[in-house]
Formats: sequence, structure tokens, C-alpha cells
Amino acid sequence: MWKYLDVHSMDLIDKAQTTDELKRVLAELFQLQGWESDPRAAILLDLYFYTVQFSREHSFSREQSSAFFTIVKDTHEACVETPLPNVEECYRYFTELLFCHAIRRPPFSIDLFSREQLALMSDYVVNTYFRHFKLYKYAFTPQVRLDISLSYVGMPEPEPQAELGDEPVESVTAPVSPAQEEEADSGTTAPSDSPRAPLREYISAQLCQELAQLRLAMEERLQASEEQFNAKLALLEKVPNSPKGGGRGRRK
Repeated sequence: MWKYLDVHSMDLIDKAQTTDELKRVLAELFQLQGWESDPRAAILLDLYFYTVQFSREHSFSREQSSAFFTIVKDTHEACVETPLPNVEECYRYFTELLFCHAIRRPPFSIDLFSREQLALMSDYVVNTYFRHFKLYKYAFTPQVRLDISLSYVGMPEPEPQAELGDEPVESVTAPVSPAQEEEADSGTTAPSDSPRAPLREYISAQLCQELAQLRLAMEERLQASEEQFNAKLALLEKVPNSPKGGGRGRRK
């Protein structure tokens, strides 16, 4: 109940009558003095300020104001503890905190709030905090990036490229004989095997195998359907036709 706002803190909050005074007190209590230049601190200060304002508007006692502030702050910390989407878990945690302060079951929970106050707090948090849940998540959690690198077995690794700062290497030309020129020409015209050719062949073979299995399964299914249809047709043909005029009596 007095987790974040103790009796002394509630005294300071009660003495603050204007908006600026209340924000200054909250900024000092939670080390948010740089809220004018820090967007995250400004968001937190607004969250704390409107939570206290809600308690004042509904005439909460000191104990109730401190407990409601704790519920809102703990819910926010559960939201920002992970960048992954956890709105359902946070809402479940929020409802558990509410019921812990609304049902008398010592030592697990106390009946600090009435049913009407419980409904008011639930509607307020749902319509303010959970309505902007993704914005709080975006502002207070780091962005997650996933970098994927693929390496194929049997593929040659690419050669490291020369750095930009390397000095240019002078090219030395040696006299080439006509026979060597013919060999070079024949080597350039011959198609070079690409290192990706084995991978392409493997993928093509797998696709052909999958298509063959799919075609075989379709043929088996069609054959089974045809056999079932023929069996039903044979049963219908075996049923004898009812004799005509069977319901009439014999003439004497």
C-alpha cells in the first residue's frame, strides 16, 4: 500500500494545490527533474500526475491513493519489462492487483476499495493506459532487430575483398606466345561452373520429388473416391423394385 508513496510523500502531494506544484513534487519524488527535455520522463510524469488527479476527483483516502498509484506504476513496469507484446499478461496482472485490494482475504488481500471504486479504477486504466499500451511499449522498450545469415553446406566461402586503403598494385605484363593466347581464348569461351549450380540442382530435384508424391496422393484419393461411388451404385442396383399394385386387394 505504501510501496511508492509513503505517508510523508502523501503529505507533500496534499500540500500541492496547483498543477505546477504537483508536477514539481512528483518529479522530485521519482527523480524526473529533466522531464522538460526528456520525453520518457515527461510521459512518466503525466502518467503519475493524472493518476493522482483521478484519486483526488473521486475523494480517495491516503491509503487508497497510495494503493492505486502502486497498481498503475506496477502495471506500467510489467508493460515495459520486455519489448515483446504482453498486453494480455499485463491486463491479467492489473486485475489481480485490483482484486488484491478489493477482497478481504487476509493475509493475501484486503478490502481497501469498494465495488464502485473498483469499477471506476478499472474503467479509468483501460480507457487511458491500455488504450495507449502500444505507445508506452514503443517509448520505453528498445527496438528489436533480427539479423539472419544463411550458410549452405558445401558452398565455397566468398573471398575477402581488398580494403579501400590498400595501395594499388602495379600490373606487370609478360610476353605471351600465340599458343598461350589460343588456350586463354578457349578457356574464356568455355562456360564456367557456377558455385550455386549444385544447390539449384538439389532444389529442383526436391521439387520434382515433392510434385511426384503429390500427384501420386491425388491419384490414390481419386481412385478411392471412384471405388466408393461404384460401391454405392452397386448397392442401389441390387435393391428390388416394389411390385405395382401391391396395395390392392384380390377380386373374388
